[in-house]
Amino acid sequence: MPQKRRAAAKRRSGAGRGDKSQIQVIARASAILRALEDQPLGLSLGEIASRVGLARSTVQRIVAALAAEKFLIAASPTGRVRLGPTITRLATSVSTDFVAIARPHLARLSEELQETVDLAVIKGDHLLFIDQAVGPQRLRAVSAVGESFPLYCTANGKAYLAQLGERAVEQLIGRKFERRTPRTIVALADLLKELKTVRSAGVAYDLEEHTPGICAVGVALRDPFGNHVAISVPVPAQRFKLRKDTIAKLLLRTKLALESQATAAAA
Repeated sequence: MPQKRRAAAKRRSGAGRGDKSQIQVIARASAILRALEDQPLGLSLGEIASRVGLARSTVQRIVAALAAEKFLIAASPTGRVRLGPTITRLATSVSTDFVAIARPHLARLSEELQETVDLAVIKGDHLLFIDQAVGPQRLRAVSAVGESFPLYCTANGKAYLAQLGERAVEQLIGRKFERRTPRTIVALADLLKELKTVRSAGVAYDLEEHTPGICAVGVALRDPFGNHVAISVPVPAQRFKLRKDTIAKLLLRTKLALESQATAAAA
């Protein structure tokens, strides 16, 4: 009988080690995929190994497995690899799903404010507009879906940056920025000071910092899949001052509603 118990304990112990090993492989594969993000020319196995802190032989095995499923493809005849079509297909599916979830909220907010409402995702040090509800005003601010804006001088970009630590902000966008208008913040120290206010208030502002004559309010959150997204309301400067508090209040309400729906979808 004791022998049977020892054998059963050994089997359980082996199963536990197997589970940990499988989790480790998934974590390493995820690290490799993240290392290749925003690398259109790909990376060599040695470059990947250096970035993720793994032995080159380990990277080679995992890369081969990912390539077999088209998560990675060859980027050059010399062994460089980049993200493959499977990743693109999955990313498109996720983006489309969240756009469908968010669209009624954007439309409702746009109707209440009579202003344009934008939805964007974060791509490196920029954000990419993926959907919008266009307001009915004759004088209105509209950014084209598919357009890309910097993080440091936009309301939705600053809302995202406020979710990061100061060191992470510096690593992402640097210490000095292009001056796009006379109001653009161009030094990291000044931006970090503003981000403290954004964290406290929960909303960020663009006061003609990206485009002369256009102001905006923005918030950031995560979609049900854990991706960072941002919502903003751009408004011509002529009517922004009198409306910014109302816009911020309703935008925060929309964020809470979306976060609640995202939590329910992920459960």
